[in-house]
Amino acid sequence: MTDGPEHLYTQQTDIARMEALIRQLPDEARVEIRLTDGGAITGVVPARPTVQVFRDADGREGFNAVVRIDDHTRPDVTHYLWLDRIASVTALGSA
Repeated sequence: MTDGPEHLYTQQTDIARMEALIRQLPDEARVEIRLTDGGAITGVVPARPTVQVFRDADGREGFNAVVRIDDHTRPDVTHYLWLDRIASVTALGSA
């Protein structure tokens, strides 16, 4: 799937932002995702992500979440994105 997250979050504002993104990523949603690096991905969310607890290399705990996106233009490609890389989500309907 993917390695552990590059960033872990403990502040309530960061966790609330992730939860808000998750509400925009329901099962079977067709979405366009704009990334913080300026890229974009269009595809289907097979299953809604959930915020999870992770540990960094030093053993500190924090939160992040990963979403799977099945690419719309390349059906054989699956993306796994950490929510903190997502700048915005635009709903395009359901699959």
